Amino acid sequence: MPSFFITSSTIMANQSFDFGLIGLGVMGRNLLLNMADHGFAVIGYNRSPQKVTELESEIVPGTTVKGTSDLSLMVKELKTPRRIMMLVQAGKPVDDVLAELIPLLDKGDIVIDGGNSHYTDTLRRVQYMQEKGFHFMGVGVSGGEEGARRGPSIMPGGDKEAYPHVKPMLEAVSAKVNGEPCVAYLGNGAAGHYVKMVHNGIEYGIMQLISEVYDVLHRGYGLTNDELHQVFTDWNEGELQSFLVEITRDIFPKVDDKTGKRLVDLILDKAGSKGTGKWTSQDAMDLGIAIPTIDIAVSMRNLSALKDERVAASGIYPAAIKITGVSKEEIIQQAREALFFGTLISYAQGLALLYVASKEYNMEIPLPQVVKIWRGGCIIRSTLLEIYYKAYTSNPALSNILLDANIAALIKSREANTRKFIATAVQAGIPAAALSVSLGYFDAYRSETMPTNLIQAQRDFFGAHTYQRIDEPGIFHTNWQ
Repeated sequence: MPSFFITSSTIMANQSFDFGLIGLGVMGRNLLLNMADHGFAVIGYNRSPQKVTELESEIVPGTTVKGTSDLSLMVKELKTPRRIMMLVQAGKPVDDVLAELIPLLDKGDIVIDGGNSHYTDTLRRVQYMQEKGFHFMGVGVSGGEEGARRGPSIMPGGDKEAYPHVKPMLEAVSAKVNGEPCVAYLGNGAAGHYVKMVHNGIEYGIMQLISEVYDVLHRGYGLTNDELHQVFTDWNEGELQSFLVEITRDIFPKVDDKTGKRLVDLILDKAGSKGTGKWTSQDAMDLGIAIPTIDIAVSMRNLSALKDERVAASGIYPAAIKITGVSKEEIIQQAREALFFGTLISYAQGLALLYVASKEYNMEIPLPQVVKIWRGGCIIRSTLLEIYYKAYTSNPALSNILLDANIAALIKSREANTRKFIATAVQAGIPAAALSVSLGYFDAYRSETMPTNLIQAQRDFFGAHTYQRIDEPGIFHTNWQ
């Protein structure tokens, strides 16, 4: 298709644009420019003229891009059926934009929510827009600022009839792995946003695991930032290769411009959260699915916010901290295998949640496609996903990835060093909550018998909650006193 340079001062009369985007923040602006790079004529709207100016300042010559602060103008200049994406703050702002947008639309137009909306809001909006005669899709986008500009992982769900109209654009701008786009239709209703939510939950888990390994090696064993840089460099060239390990590698050598010290050592140990990890934990609780690695990752961020209390407690309960009796080579090897083990478990928990949620909410999420499009562009991209993809290709009905024979071999070969590493952290008084619960989850999952028979007896004792027996069918209650 023809392409040419457009700014607000050189608007062509009657120009028809392929795609419109509402919200010209960093993500929106970069995604729009990405589309333009691939030959699509795009127009972006933001009520702030400054955001429009920022878009226009980054237009690449030879591309067709336009910015405007007039929503009705953007809608008028789009080809029909109109394809419009919103990248605005989740919650009420999305509903506010829809209220302003709907009177400007025609039947059959397609609206996409590309933000991190809660999946229940997306379900409501899909139904509402359908009743109005419009198509609505919830689309998860992962990859951050750089991903939006160069190729994110894209997770669309919702109105299946609309997907063919947006598929060419989404495939063009997405990340590519072996030439295959990291985008696929992921199911009914709020499937796209649900998958993105779980993606972020897994992300929480892996980030917590990495931070715990770092703490043991740095604070416990005394590895310097330069040594840690080398450790993570080596890890990223092997089985742990991933985006999160890669950026961790690049954090350690960064020097603070103000002090000349390593920047990581100057950052306050209080972690923020935008809510998607919490949503993942909450919904897993509602569905009765165990995802303790993700749960504890959320809890540890909450605990990190209690800085003053933690400082006070450290004076009351001092820990040993200093790790002895193990060589540097041994502790690094144990750390690598423990991180690999925990990462496998974090993925397993998130994918198990998707398996159940897909059935419970009738979303029909194709798990092979999920792990396939996570291989590139997204925050949790990793070489491990190739292994998961092969597992789901062989058996798409896997309820838990840990039941795959190849994954089981990987887990078993790293179990011993994982236990050693966690024991070392525990003895030193260094918190390894995510590593510990990952191991605990594994031990419980592979346990044919659990002590919950006693819990059920207790429940029947104090509340007459009844129990089942192992030797005969039926429901039973005992007068215990």
